[in-house]
Amino acid sequence: MLKVQDDLQELYHRWSGQLAQGILPVSAHGSCRQYYRIVGSGGGVIGVFNPDRRENIAFLTLSAHFKRHCLPVPQIYISDLDRHIYLEQDLGDETLFSLITSIRKTEHFSSRLVDLYKRVLEILPHFQITAGRDLDYTVCYPRERFDEQSIRWDLNYFKYYFLKLAQVHFDEQALEADFARFVTFLLQADREYFLYRDFQSRNIMQFQDQLYFIDYQGGRRGALQYDVASVLLDAKADLPWPVRDELLEYYIQVTSKLVPLQREAFVRHYYGYALIRAMQAFGAYGLRGLYEGKSHFLRSIPYALGNLEVLLKRSPWLAQLPMLADTCRQLVESTSLRQLGQEAGPGLTVHIQSFSYKNGVPRDRTGHGGGFVPVPNLLQGLLLIAVWAHESDCDGSFWRKTRLCSSFLTKRSA
Repeated sequence: MLKVQDDLQELYHRWSGQLAQGILPVSAHGSCRQYYRIVGSGGGVIGVFNPDRRENIAFLTLSAHFKRHCLPVPQIYISDLDRHIYLEQDLGDETLFSLITSIRKTEHFSSRLVDLYKRVLEILPHFQITAGRDLDYTVCYPRERFDEQSIRWDLNYFKYYFLKLAQVHFDEQALEADFARFVTFLLQADREYFLYRDFQSRNIMQFQDQLYFIDYQGGRRGALQYDVASVLLDAKADLPWPVRDELLEYYIQVTSKLVPLQREAFVRHYYGYALIRAMQAFGAYGLRGLYEGKSHFLRSIPYALGNLEVLLKRSPWLAQLPMLADTCRQLVESTSLRQLGQEAGPGLTVHIQSFSYKNGVPRDRTGHGGGFVPVPNLLQGLLLIAVWAHESDCDGSFWRKTRLCSSFLTKRSA
């Protein structure tokens, strides 16, 4: 990290002629990229380090292309591909998702939020169609198209990182046969547009009352339906379904002014692309949540299951894919998955995965009838800490009690 910060300091000086006064890490959620907020007399910027050179080239090229089309994306100030870094415009911290969360505390899902989404959907077709017409798709990474290979990657992501980790039962050969039929169905849609790929509420910023769009480095040629499904089925944004239906109709209306659309065919494939997007998201929740244990992703799973439940009802063509439909129903009906990511109450929770005794369970000498079992010092220490720190640590009491526990254990072992 220090090497990256030194490189960013040098790049900032090269760009502004000034030394940065502060370089502070910024959370990147599920991304492998490292982001830093850089402040200095030369102006505030975001510094980015990404060791994937081809992805950097894709992002920088797409950014320049979108700017030429006057689309609201961050300004790129300077880059150094050999050191995998670049500086971009600092758009603050307010995302569409944070706006939704804030406004809904007092207004639920008001007309104000609907209008905000309509602004987003008015801009989206200009990425997909206007800028997509003359885009050099050879720079897109990791694929030029959202083709059979891209779809297969997402299906396997779903299967290996969610279905198997969630211990869902399925016939693997039957599921693969359904995957093949599903791919054929998706590829029947018109796929000659720019597919943004990660068009969701956390990648839409509001800065100085203007909307900006970020994280399009995975974009490629593909179908219109994918991106509108991404933003309307954004799990934790949790739009009411009547609002989603209204916004989908609005998107079709706006997009029809740029290209001719056959509504019935568009909507039929829309639910197919909504499903593959949901499956890709489940794969991410499985990897980052079930496997890596990141709570942000675990908390999204119940919302995503709610989306999946409605998609099953609105996709009659799934009857031709019985194993895929069955695995999705198992997910929807899973009580344990529905409860994932629930907020714990106040206090400290200690999770003890496993322990063992070499010479049998020690005798209970306390008279508690098994309510307390003496255990080796490490576990004993953890249990004591859990008892002493039962309440929240907002006043710093946890660490005072930890020191008292440590002193107590030291005296007992002496």
